[in-house]
Amino acid sequence: MKGNPVKCLGLPFLEAPSLIPPPVMYEHTDKERLLLAVDCIVFGFDGEKLKILLIKRGFEPEKGKWSLVGGFLKKNEVLHDAATRILTLYTGLDDVYMEQVGTFSDIDRDPEERTVSTAYYALINIKNHSQKLNRQFSARWFSVEEAPPLIFDHDKMVRYALDRLKIKAETEPIGFELLPEKFTMRQLQNLYEAIWNVSLDKRNFISKVRSLDILEKLDEKDMTSSRKGSFLYRFDAEKYRTVERNRASLNL
Repeated sequence: MKGNPVKCLGLPFLEAPSLIPPPVMYEHTDKERLLLAVDCIVFGFDGEKLKILLIKRGFEPEKGKWSLVGGFLKKNEVLHDAATRILTLYTGLDDVYMEQVGTFSDIDRDPEERTVSTAYYALINIKNHSQKLNRQFSARWFSVEEAPPLIFDHDKMVRYALDRLKIKAETEPIGFELLPEKFTMRQLQNLYEAIWNVSLDKRNFISKVRSLDILEKLDEKDMTSSRKGSFLYRFDAEKYRTVERNRASLNL
């Protein structure tokens, strides 16, 4: 240790190092105002295609263009509560599966004002969604593959949400949130093909799903698919919670 020795009470000491000045207190000004937004990627399934709910923006900037549903965080809310409020407002549903995707904070993401947004994706049964709310908010369901360009960085949010959905669907039965309570095996296969954007072998898919032992086969048939009809199934949540599972990939 370097320093000039000095004597105090006859003992050698090193020169005290220079003290670090205290940090300057941060001063908040109106010019540093920051908005916290919550945007929701709402996915639905129509039996054939994975869809996304979009609204036509009614104000500037980007008026008249397509947008995710969203809003701003209130002072008395945590992010999850804000997302729940927004989803209920735009879908009419209050018990919706949702998961946080991430936070988006590019400085120029909103040309009007500095805004940081946390995105959530949600899964709902399209048939349960209020058509009245669609008209009220100029909302519309689009196929994910045919969705129009979105404002700001919303396209990026959708890509992140799709990636998260694909991974989660491999290990957890979240896809059933998109189906009606009773469904055919063909509808279930269509759903996973839509989520993963792949074609699955029918025999292998049915065999794999049955081996999971999480479905209840009903004594009912969907007679719209063929003359013989197709048996209906129901997801057994209790069985899923109690069966031993290793969280391995479904490998469908």
